[in-house]
Amino acid sequence: MSTLNKEEVCTAYEDVRADDTETTWLICRYNEKEIGVSGTGTDIDECFKQLTDDERAFIYIRLETGDEMSKRAKFAFITWIGPDVGALKKAKTSTDKATVKKVVSIFAKEFLVDTKHDLSLGRIEEEVRKAGGANYGTGSR
Repeated sequence: MSTLNKEEVCTAYEDVRADDTETTWLICRYNEKEIGVSGTGTDIDECFKQLTDDERAFIYIRLETGDEMSKRAKFAFITWIGPDVGALKKAKTSTDKATVKKVVSIFAKEFLVDTKHDLSLGRIEEEVRKAGGANYGTGSR
């Protein structure tokens, strides 16, 4: 089992959750046996482009959902297991994910993604919107 740099992850997590910052994502990666924050930013697509096929990572993103009457922040937690990750590392990811989720604990939807094709911001936004319940807007945005 890997260890988690709790202080570093908690600081980045709170930054993504804060309404007064521009930060919309954080990515946690393995560094030997420790999981820590390897980046934060404002362009979620840029975050996704950083992922490689031979790594595992945990991603937390902020999305704006709602309709023209009510906008609100929703969050998603994504576990990335690249298609070239070995079986033993894949198996260990679930235990490590539980450790990360002790800090990164508030989100509307969780995803397990293993191909870049499935790592679509549009798909993630749609699933988060569905998880949020009804939209009561007038139908125009």
